[in-house]
Amino acid sequence: MKIIIVGASGTMGRHLTTAFEKEHEVITAASKGCDVQVDITSTESIENMYKQVGPFDALISTAGPTFVGPWKKLTDKEFRQGVEGKMMGQINLVLIGQHYINPKGSFTLITGALSHDPQKNFANASAANGAVEGFVRAAAIELEHGIRINAVSPTVIENSPQYFPFFPGDIPVTMQQLEYGFRKAVFGANTGQVIKP
Repeated sequence: MKIIIVGASGTMGRHLTTAFEKEHEVITAASKGCDVQVDITSTESIENMYKQVGPFDALISTAGPTFVGPWKKLTDKEFRQGVEGKMMGQINLVLIGQHYINPKGSFTLITGALSHDPQKNFANASAANGAVEGFVRAAAIELEHGIRINAVSPTVIENSPQYFPFFPGDIPVTMQQLEYGFRKAVFGANTGQVIKP
């Protein structure tokens, strides 16, 4: 398969690239340092990425900037980081990508446990995650040509210990568990699902 991994320069993206490139053609994409440069807050940049890559079989997104900070200090500008990044950035990967993906291909987006298990300082991420999950469920019933869409929703991951203090009592997801979640989304038969590794 020809798989695009958006956010490939990040912790999750690097792991998935290493895991999947053993068996598939992986095209890495990020704002810098990858096969293709893309800014997911720009529809023009997303369109250019797809034109450069050409037809593909699966897209994985591990990207999506959000604002982290106390609720009482949140402003419209700060809240829009998650709206334009993690929410609309990923939604536009699908809205534009549906015109380039091969029949029976798949989209896999990233959300997170904050959509159903909110924590302090993450109101922006909680809202963005919830919106993306709603979009995944709705898009699944309208995408054509056998194209599937799912989201992977982990809690804090083991390779990001800087976030452990924000998730007291949560058992970190291992990188292998995370990988299995993405494998289920990409290579399984599911669609419209929020997969929780």
